[in-house]
Amino acid sequence: MPKPTDIPTFAATQLTLLDAELQAELAETNALLSSHTPTALSRAGLAILNLNVSSIRTGLGGKTVVELGLDPAVVGKGEKPDIPEHGIRVGDIIAVQDQPAGSAKKSEKRDLAKKGVEGVVLHVKRENIEIILDKEDADVPSGGKLWLVKLANDITYKRMNQTMGNLKKLSDQDYTPFMRVLFGQGSPSPVPSDLNDPSNPLHKLQWNDPSLNDSQQDAIRFALASREIALIHGPPGTGKTHTIIELILQLLKQKLRILVCGPSNISVDNIVERLAPHKVSMIRLGHPARLLPSVLNHSLDVLTRTSEAAALVQDIRKEMDDKQASIRKTRNAKERRQIYTDLKELRKEFRERERGCVDNLIRGSKVVLATLHGAGGFHLKGQEFDVVIVDEASQALEAQCWVPLMWVKASKLVLAGDHLQLPPTIKSLNSKEAKAAKKTIKKDDTDRVLVSNGDARIDAVKPAASNMTLETTLFDRLLALHGPSIKRMLTTQYRMHENIMQFPSAELYDSKLIAAAAVKHRLLKDLPYKVEDTDDTREPILFLDTQGGDFPEKTEDEEIRKGGKGMSLGDSKSNEGEAALVKLHVRHLTEAGVRAEDIAVVTPYNAQVALLSGMLKEAYPGIELGSVDGFQGREKEAVIVSLVRSNADGEVGFLGEKRRLNVAMTRPKRHLCVIGDSETVSRGSKFLKAWMDFLEENADLRYPNISDSYVDEPGAG
Repeated sequence: MPKPTDIPTFAATQLTLLDAELQAELAETNALLSSHTPTALSRAGLAILNLNVSSIRTGLGGKTVVELGLDPAVVGKGEKPDIPEHGIRVGDIIAVQDQPAGSAKKSEKRDLAKKGVEGVVLHVKRENIEIILDKEDADVPSGGKLWLVKLANDITYKRMNQTMGNLKKLSDQDYTPFMRVLFGQGSPSPVPSDLNDPSNPLHKLQWNDPSLNDSQQDAIRFALASREIALIHGPPGTGKTHTIIELILQLLKQKLRILVCGPSNISVDNIVERLAPHKVSMIRLGHPARLLPSVLNHSLDVLTRTSEAAALVQDIRKEMDDKQASIRKTRNAKERRQIYTDLKELRKEFRERERGCVDNLIRGSKVVLATLHGAGGFHLKGQEFDVVIVDEASQALEAQCWVPLMWVKASKLVLAGDHLQLPPTIKSLNSKEAKAAKKTIKKDDTDRVLVSNGDARIDAVKPAASNMTLETTLFDRLLALHGPSIKRMLTTQYRMHENIMQFPSAELYDSKLIAAAAVKHRLLKDLPYKVEDTDDTREPILFLDTQGGDFPEKTEDEEIRKGGKGMSLGDSKSNEGEAALVKLHVRHLTEAGVRAEDIAVVTPYNAQVALLSGMLKEAYPGIELGSVDGFQGREKEAVIVSLVRSNADGEVGFLGEKRRLNVAMTRPKRHLCVIGDSETVSRGSKFLKAWMDFLEENADLRYPNISDSYVDEPGAG
């Protein structure tokens, strides 16, 4: 068992690592923005070009909402004014600026950036994009063409740094027994050995959902019986969120108050949507731009308008909206200044009244839901909860998880996740900033660790810091600290055909996964609509082995580097031969009757995503394409995985990360098609070799011919 962790050392190390991560993110964003043309940034999915303002309106909380669409000048006759493919998502922080010319100097770009405005993406549609402006009196540039560019998000870092700073300052007497357990300075209270014993009160639970399986019931009993911590391990398709909903309802029956958090808005909204039918007294904290429309009725913004406590706030809100409208009508500078002054006063009064209203609403809610960093807002400071539940805990930085734990009063933590799928993405792992951070964590000759963070230097026991990275989540650390006794695993999966499940179960989940009866034999040919029984639709696993060197990879960076100047947009790999095979297989499936929207194509490399997008999007508009990392938590009837790597050196790069492959191979329900070079891939690791051997033995194995893969239309040759 690892030794107890020294808390100040842990916090100081986290601060150093978080700083390196923020610097890596800011450096990457700034270098990209200053070193690349708008066109290159657009190709990388980080910007949208040639936009105009279509409308401006007042949104929730009196914020200004700007709608942007394509400039009519760039839309050809008879063409749809659809915005091209991009990587901007709801909740992203962006800037709207006058679009610089491709030849613009850095100083010109900087000037245009200063005149631009920043905001958060509210809606993303095919023909337009809506943003909520940050500053209440910001003026959107007008006149020429505009562009929208994604910015680094430093808000979450500020909150994590503040949290780790507070943790570092605590003295020994400030540590609660609960905190001591989380750092291995105390042991978790033992849980009764047989929760299924009829004499145990937890055995007599009345389930809200009688369809829960034994492993789900066991995990819920365990979480209820645990005093300080419980880990619910939910492998792919095992109904983890389903289990959390039942756990929340059981905690409410015990008259307990619960704070539910997740690393992303989508993870929290998913729980709100599933809880809503149970008529639970709940409130969702968060920026309205980042919430799903179906969740807004439970959001603070809407409740401060519609609850009884909201009447006091409404009249001021109306006055503010009127003032906002009058700003856009007046061109007189003096009048505008006066209106802004009036607005400032109204906002002050509005905030005071709203704070009282919000406080009443939150205190009256039995369940409060927020993102991890959102739980550190002023609304929750010092509030008391009996239990904090963190969903998707394996996707969250540990410092993020400490935001609610340091901000509210709580004495029990339930973490739900799967540490065998991808951890949070860490940009600084290989950056200059990370290497610099590692230098500040030095060993001296007494085998102790010196952590320097700013002026502070702490001398502490080794296990706290020496091998810490931001990839180690709280879920991982607690499991390493206290062992499997604090965890329960869900074992029945409701997603995959049993053949698709077999390899990940054997290699990663101790062969404990069981396919539910409803899914274990289902194939594409059995879809609830008409699909022909073909060589493809009757196979759960298909392996197109491209070994032999006819399908070589290529590095996708030549065009962007332009002679090696500036920062590269990444040396992502692509494989044209594999992309052609993907297209051919999609055609075979759709001709057999499988709908395009039931098919996903995933690949570890963004350059391959871009290549496939150009080949498939127009012909199959409903198909979903994405990187493996972006597809975590999702599922489709048929999934095609393009592995891309094919070279004489047997290099597999980050394909060697088994958690990434675990995500790729566990997305499909009825059909998994793997396209890759078994010679190259099997040389990458023991896990990859085992997977290639499994596919050779258990998949429908085919050796495609390069000339066959470029057949585009039936009858063409």
